[in-house]
Amino acid sequence: MMYINVSKFMMKRVLIIGLMLTGLSVPLTASNNRLEPCERICGKWRSEKKNCIVQVYRDNEDYKAKLVWFDDSDDPSKPMETRVDEKNPDKSLRGRKIIGMNVVEDLEYKPKTDSWENGVIYDAQTGKKWNSSAQLMPDGAMKVTGYWHFKFIGRSMNFYRVQ
Repeated sequence: MMYINVSKFMMKRVLIIGLMLTGLSVPLTASNNRLEPCERICGKWRSEKKNCIVQVYRDNEDYKAKLVWFDDSDDPSKPMETRVDEKNPDKSLRGRKIIGMNVVEDLEYKPKTDSWENGVIYDAQTGKKWNSSAQLMPDGAMKVTGYWHFKFIGRSMNFYRVQ
């Protein structure tokens, strides 16, 4: 008899905790669904090759992306936290760390095309800047295109959201 009372007590606790957790998760999910269309790009994204992660964020009306992780296995003697922007054409910037550096700037959301346009992407491996755009694809990927004046002669990379 006592065993049954303990079981009922435990079941009630589990049920109450489950309801509490459900109640907490619903507002979080609902708030994600209420994002403005332009905000859908914000968050962490991993490249298709799984060699870097960027954090996309809004800065006033523009969108930027900073590098938060990259695969540094090409040179184990140089951990990613120590690598600097040595290829930058501006000598005064060659000492800045690559981790945390903005690699995409000035993207503007364009509602008519549901895309982010007129940005600049920086390639730290070469020290070059390119025009850039971004678009969310039906499969959930973020397609980022770097180009020189014309998109059709550019190069695109897909990124996937990191949870």
